[in-house]
Amino acid sequence: MSESILKEKIAQAVQILSDKNIDMWLTFVRESGNIKDPAMDMISGTGCTWQSALMISKDGETTAIVGNLEVENFQIKGLYKNIIGYVESVKKPLLDYLKKKNPLKIAVNYSMNSNLADGLTHGMYLILMDILKSTTYSERLISSEEIISALKGRKSKAEYTIMKEAVDETLKIFDEMSLFIKPGKTEIEISEFIKDITKKRGFGLSWEEDHCPSVFTGPEAKSAHAGPTNRKVEKGHLVNVDFGIKYKEYCSDLQRTWYVLRDGENKAPAEVEKGFDVIRDAIQKVADNLKPGVKGCEMDDIARNYITSFGYEEFPHGLGHQVGRETHDGGGGLFPRWEKYGNTPYLQIEESQIYTIEPRLYVKGYGTSTIEEEVFVTKDGCEFISQPQKQLMLIKS
Repeated sequence: MSESILKEKIAQAVQILSDKNIDMWLTFVRESGNIKDPAMDMISGTGCTWQSALMISKDGETTAIVGNLEVENFQIKGLYKNIIGYVESVKKPLLDYLKKKNPLKIAVNYSMNSNLADGLTHGMYLILMDILKSTTYSERLISSEEIISALKGRKSKAEYTIMKEAVDETLKIFDEMSLFIKPGKTEIEISEFIKDITKKRGFGLSWEEDHCPSVFTGPEAKSAHAGPTNRKVEKGHLVNVDFGIKYKEYCSDLQRTWYVLRDGENKAPAEVEKGFDVIRDAIQKVADNLKPGVKGCEMDDIARNYITSFGYEEFPHGLGHQVGRETHDGGGGLFPRWEKYGNTPYLQIEESQIYTIEPRLYVKGYGTSTIEEEVFVTKDGCEFISQPQKQLMLIKS
């Protein structure tokens, strides 16, 4: 992450602490090159070897207590106002600083609901509790999940610009793959074509290479996160691709669907067109209602209920997720009220977040129809970052 964006994120963190009336956010780490707290990417700019405490307070003060050999690294970055080095133990400088600030609420990085806010390892938690055992500060610890969710979710202007560029570049690759998809091509061949373009343009892949992109053709295609196979594209198949790039350290995540015309066809069969139209319209209905203050599960309800009202089965996943430095980013999402999602379906949508909207349905005998778009939450609604797919793309033999 660039130095300018890091400064933006730390300034955002101060505002979030003030908004949520949390006195201090403490990130406690060691050997971050081996086990990196996910929050480090937004607030550090460099690694930590010895036990280190990075603290941001709602009054705007920023302090890093680090091993003395890493003081200069933090000074060069210029992200923290106070940089305190130590040699033998982090305990005394940490306790001294806590006594000076006397925070009533100290957010630390543990969470039952979000992996992105669960960076404090059990061993480091035990060390922290041992340091605090003779004080009342141990009773003031709370989860930082609300802070991290907001910080990762609220995109700065610079972040938005990068992510819009990532989406634009991804759509260009989709345009090129439209010319490559033909009967006889395998899922693996399509995947390799996409990866070759991505590599030549200097981009990374948004998620693991074994299923980025995910390519699916026909009625026997595998589940949504499966990798491509030697299954061949055939006439009469629905073909869909799930793909994203890593661009300037930020991700995109989009899906598009094609239909391969059979001999004598100049358009898709009515049931195929209907399935696509239902997906397209479900996405638009969500976009028409997505705005700050609504809950993610309410948006999932809109799409899920609309699709099932036409007699299709429910899609077996959440409607959408946040996107950022990771493909699945932020805290809350457009999730159903399922136990595995914890409290995240009930979190309110906030301005400046970026979400995918990605319902799917199965068209018997043809395959899966799905679209995935990205939207940016504005002050009173949302806008598409991606140019929405409004029509089923047709592949001629």
